[in-house]
Amino acid sequence: MNIILLGAPGAGKGTQAAIICDRLHIPTISTGNIIRAALKSGTEMGLKAKSYMDEGKLVPDEVVIGIIKERLAEDDCKNGFVLDGFPRTIPQAEALDSMGIQIDKVIDIEVSDEEIVGRLSGRRVCESCSDTYHVAHHPPQEEGKCDKCGGTLVQRKDDHPETVNDRLRVYHEQTEPLKGYYEKQGKLFEVKGEGDIGDITRLTLAAIEA
Repeated sequence: MNIILLGAPGAGKGTQAAIICDRLHIPTISTGNIIRAALKSGTEMGLKAKSYMDEGKLVPDEVVIGIIKERLAEDDCKNGFVLDGFPRTIPQAEALDSMGIQIDKVIDIEVSDEEIVGRLSGRRVCESCSDTYHVAHHPPQEEGKCDKCGGTLVQRKDDHPETVNDRLRVYHEQTEPLKGYYEKQGKLFEVKGEGDIGDITRLTLAAIEA
């Protein structure tokens, strides 16, 4: 089964992708991971991506799509895959369709902006060991100190509320229209991504098996 996971930053797609892949024995294809892998292995598309990144430019759609195409042609994708982080825009979705890649289901993890800002802005990471905490949901025993190694807990720049809100704005402008694109194709399934993780997982698996 070929699946796309949609959802705003902080919606918990990574957790659900891991569960789906474990259940169906298929790989997760994350755009960031495969670009890094293409750079490391020095593929033609990886070298093209590197040329843009070395200049501090965004990797253009045609290169990202080429890297995705290379990855989906590998043996472990023969029985399906989960795409996480691609497509991000309607032109990318149209390019995916034009490659002849059949998408079976698009799972949209729906979380409110308010919830996402709370999740991400409350996150703290240890400078020393990278252990992760949350000021409300998983606080350290001693404020500002890592339980594991005693290192200092910091808020990453990406987790500052203004940065989170900016990422959400980009998501709503560029990626959210994909919901309508795939709904017209009869492939969209919405899952409420707030509340107990077990409930969210049950809803996700039910959508896949529907």
